[in-house]
Amino acid sequence: MTDISDMAEAFRTAFRNHPAGVAILTAMTQTGPVAMTVSSLISVSAVPPVIAFSLSNQSGTAAALLTAQTVVIHFPRYEDLDLASLCARPGEARFGADSDWETLPTGEPRYRQIGTWFRGEIQTRLPLEAATLVTAQLLEGACAGATTSQGSQTLVYLDRRWRGLGQEDRRNGPSLTS
Repeated sequence: MTDISDMAEAFRTAFRNHPAGVAILTAMTQTGPVAMTVSSLISVSAVPPVIAFSLSNQSGTAAALLTAQTVVIHFPRYEDLDLASLCARPGEARFGADSDWETLPTGEPRYRQIGTWFRGEIQTRLPLEAATLVTAQLLEGACAGATTSQGSQTLVYLDRRWRGLGQEDRRNGPSLTS
């Protein structure tokens, strides 16, 4: 497979069928609060806690977010699908009267309905051809995982569709870091 268009199509197909966790990023910029949904969030390090994500260079929201020094990373559940979908659509008002959000004491916007969130300071912005890879060190946050009901489902994106990943089929397996 040496043809670049064949490789691009194979890449799209492979990642379309690779389930990705969903996160909502929010930040305060000079023009006001911004929010966007991403499926590129990854854990880089637990000590210190560092995450990374990529932002498309074609997104106006991503461009605005890249001007911020700090970001709030929200971990939505399946019941937060409406908010995740709203933040994924270009041109939508994400901080109107219909959205339950607050401004943290440090100035960033945070959606109250999402119990697991972290505030991070952007450390690295690595411009690539079509995207920018960002790393951020987490500074504070909350994890509602221990208090979440058994019926709650993780929100994932697979084959261009939102899905709930149930908790009933969790099996113990080998550690990925073994």
